[in-house]
Amino acid sequence: MKFTSTIDFHPKSLSTLRGYSMSKFKADFISGIVVGIVALPLAIAFGIASGVSPTIGLITAIIGGFMVSAFGGNSVQIGGPTGAFIVIVYNIIAQFGLTGLAIATLMAGLILVMMGLFRLGTVIKFIPYPIVVGFTAGIALTIFSTQMNDFFGLGLKNVPSEFLPKWGVYFSNFINADWYTLLVGIASLLIIILTPKISKKLPGALISIIIITAVTTIISHYVPYLTVETIGARFGDMPTDLPMPHGFEINMTTINMLLPSAFTIAVLGAIESLLSATVADGVTGSRTNSNTELIGQGLANIVVPLFGGIPVTGAIARTMTNITNGGRTPVAGVIHAVVLLLIFLFLMPLINLVPMTCLAAVLIVVAYNMSGWRTVVGIFKAPKSDVSVLLVTFFLTVIFDLTIAIEIGLLLAMVLFLRRVMENSQIRVYSEQLDVAEGTDLSSHEVLTVEKGVSVYEIDGPFFFGIATKFDEMMRSTLHDKPVVRIIRMRKVPFIDSTAIHNLEILIKSSHDEGIEIVLSGVNPNVHASLEHANIHKLLGEEYICDHITKAVAIANKIAKGAKA
Repeated sequence: MKFTSTIDFHPKSLSTLRGYSMSKFKADFISGIVVGIVALPLAIAFGIASGVSPTIGLITAIIGGFMVSAFGGNSVQIGGPTGAFIVIVYNIIAQFGLTGLAIATLMAGLILVMMGLFRLGTVIKFIPYPIVVGFTAGIALTIFSTQMNDFFGLGLKNVPSEFLPKWGVYFSNFINADWYTLLVGIASLLIIILTPKISKKLPGALISIIIITAVTTIISHYVPYLTVETIGARFGDMPTDLPMPHGFEINMTTINMLLPSAFTIAVLGAIESLLSATVADGVTGSRTNSNTELIGQGLANIVVPLFGGIPVTGAIARTMTNITNGGRTPVAGVIHAVVLLLIFLFLMPLINLVPMTCLAAVLIVVAYNMSGWRTVVGIFKAPKSDVSVLLVTFFLTVIFDLTIAIEIGLLLAMVLFLRRVMENSQIRVYSEQLDVAEGTDLSSHEVLTVEKGVSVYEIDGPFFFGIATKFDEMMRSTLHDKPVVRIIRMRKVPFIDSTAIHNLEILIKSSHDEGIEIVLSGVNPNVHASLEHANIHKLLGEEYICDHITKAVAIANKIAKGAKA
């Protein structure tokens, strides 16, 4: 499906169906069933942890999962609610309610679609790794924190959403823990941990829920005073009919208020989806169309809130489950959505019996897997700037919120990157003699004689605002050594920005006022085009913009000799 030559939208559901066979369908069918079963407890747990009902979690997995598979750019990507969104969704609901969340999610979907249309699929992959690790670890710790109330059976109402006050309340109430609930939670945790040791194909979370639900239901029947809080006890009887789509009122005030949250959802969704797709590509050997994937994720997040759902993104664990069970086309993702739909329509009464502490155990394991503590330890061996970005992002995520963490983390990463570029960019000054081959791999050396009165300044690196300021300061510091000609050697300048062009323009004008000529050397075609666009070639003279240092030195020497005469 290709709308115009400039829109990169080619859903894998269309391309992979060419030559589709019965053998592929069998593999996709089996994988889809397995993934649907694995996704069930996660969808329920993520929905509850995000501050909505289990029904909303399932609806999100059904509709979002179908949309991602139908319109995405990866053959095996499984979409749905994920742990990464728990914190941001919970905070949005706390501040703006469910309607605010729906509007923010829809806006995030539109942002994702625009990212895909403007071909930003590859750019989003360049977000620094320490930021991704930092906010992922922060989210993991926050998810872990939110589960203590249910895991220990504290029965607390209106627990503070902030990290430090939350733990203050926990520590003052741990003495009131319900030991039976805690025992059930620990048993659930052990089953989840030990199940993969028996068989890696068995979904530990689902096995735990089935066993623990059956055991606690039987015990409560014969020993009435031994009970734990269940999904049904907290949320009541849940509907088994898919909700009808509904709209909501949007105005500029609402947009301005929710835009930061929508931007966070969009960026987080893009990062997680493309990260999941990249991991899948490494295993299957396929190639994700990043722009199509962003558009597909965007469409899912536009549609899901119309049915009351929460944000959708690609889920690494479910995607890997799909791959390991033989799924190779989007048909597996569609079948996973159908399996969840059938469970939603016919098995919801059984879901009401699931203990809340069992779901807390599921999310504690999810938080542990998300934390990536081994990766965090590895980054501590990296440069200090990377460690700083990781720690700042981590603590901002935990103590404040994900929106602030991503914004400040990105800002800090850019500042540190610019600093690193500036440290590695140099400005050299030459006079009297100049080795043409210096700084290259050439074995032969050509030494040029530079006439007295000619100064050569070489810029090594991008000529952007940081280096422009550094270069301007160097020029000012050498004003007492008034030359006749200044050669600015730019052979190692890959690009030039507007600040550097502006500073260069001022330098040319002030030098001409003092009777000093400026000659540019080694100007590559890209930089030359930028200078022409800014009319520098008219100010300087086209003959004074040279492609090689030998030409520039010859011109400068001629001017210097003429000045002496």
